[in-house]
Amino acid sequence: MEFKEIYCFNCKKTLGRYNDKYFSDQKMGEIIKANHASHVYEGHEIVVKRVTT
Repeated sequence: MEFKEIYCFNCKKTLGRYNDKYFSDQKMGEIIKANHASHVYEGHEIVVKRVTT
């Protein structure tokens, strides 16, 4: 099963995991803006990684 993982390099932690089947790249951007904006405003480096489990 494939997941997209939102990861913060500054905090060194996973902010969320989302099923690749249901969440497009555009949706991931919206999730980051809505739910993880505080990390972005503080200048943290946020990446979306593809994870296979």
